[in-house]
Amino acid sequence: MTALGGLRVIEIGTLIAAPFAARLLGEFGAEVIKIESVGGGDPLRKWRKMHEGTSLWWYLQSRNKKSLALNLKSAEGIAIVKQLAESADVLIENLRPGALEKLGLGWDVLHALNPRLTLVRISGYGQTGPYRDRPGFGAIGEAMGGIRYTTGTPGIPPARVGVSLGDSLASMHAVIGALMSVLRVKTGQGEGQVVDVSLVESVFNVMESLVPEYAMFGHVRERTGGSLPGIAPSNTYPTADGAYVVIAGNSDPIFKRLMHAIGRADLAEREDLAHNDGRAPQSQMLDEAISAWTLRHSIEHVLEVLEQAEVPCGRIYSAADIVADPHYQAREMILDTRLPDGTEVKMPGIVPKLSATPGQVSWQGPALGQHTDDVLRDLGFSDQDIQRFKAEGVVQ
Repeated sequence: MTALGGLRVIEIGTLIAAPFAARLLGEFGAEVIKIESVGGGDPLRKWRKMHEGTSLWWYLQSRNKKSLALNLKSAEGIAIVKQLAESADVLIENLRPGALEKLGLGWDVLHALNPRLTLVRISGYGQTGPYRDRPGFGAIGEAMGGIRYTTGTPGIPPARVGVSLGDSLASMHAVIGALMSVLRVKTGQGEGQVVDVSLVESVFNVMESLVPEYAMFGHVRERTGGSLPGIAPSNTYPTADGAYVVIAGNSDPIFKRLMHAIGRADLAEREDLAHNDGRAPQSQMLDEAISAWTLRHSIEHVLEVLEQAEVPCGRIYSAADIVADPHYQAREMILDTRLPDGTEVKMPGIVPKLSATPGQVSWQGPALGQHTDDVLRDLGFSDQDIQRFKAEGVVQ
């Protein structure tokens, strides 16, 4: 049994946002039919590090999906999409606003075909508003959503966080919206609806109290490196062997334990440092005291001492650290898998962990059009129909 067994999802998307959302649904049992363009398919197939001509990212992003290679410029291709939509629960797309309508697949058409269908639309700025027609990528969502401005070191240009965070946040909001809509339909509370997800708004939604701080106090959050402004002590500290450790000693009892652990009982007992409102103005002094201690010890010693003192801390992990970590392994977050040619490769595990209906990986990202015949047969097309479609360039 799976959490989303019986749920049919159609994906009309490329690269990151819509495909990641569909992947998350597929990992928990939804049938995901990914519609790709005839000839080239999703550009993600050629992004970043590749093995034998196919991106490793593709194998991860598209696991558990069926690939239907379809020509959406043909009338028969659009007719096939409509037929799929009649039996689908969710259709996820990340085309430019209006593009689906130009294909003849607007909400009015889809809703008339299947009133139970949920249409998830991911775009740069949303389906309405003065910016709706602008092209939008995750990086722009991060820039305009507020997170780029607050990321990095003061005095130098804002930094990227290292991954396509804007796309991933939009994907997760898309999944939340899709499941809320599906639940409404499945419980008989109403028909399907449009879930409108903006890259910019998905980033903005995680920006904590950024706006009320500005609106009430005129305070603009700035880049602060590894520290947590207004909450002390919480920062990134160097160790004697060139590593870095994040230490979060910002609750009152944890602060006292931290100070005792680093040999600064004098700071632990100061009344003016007993609560955060007294520590925050003196964060630089506290950071210097902690750094003076971490710089005298190796990362392993620092972690051992602080873990014994029950102080939240962690080494800053690289990919190598993650793969080697016993906790990641114990939690099945590093999966040993095989690519289609038999090559062994490690892939990330599945989040979240469900006790009764856990997610699973049934196969890695498929070849372009690998499931075209199966999907069409399931729709009732004969082998002769399929051969004709292929000869006419409708499918691949």
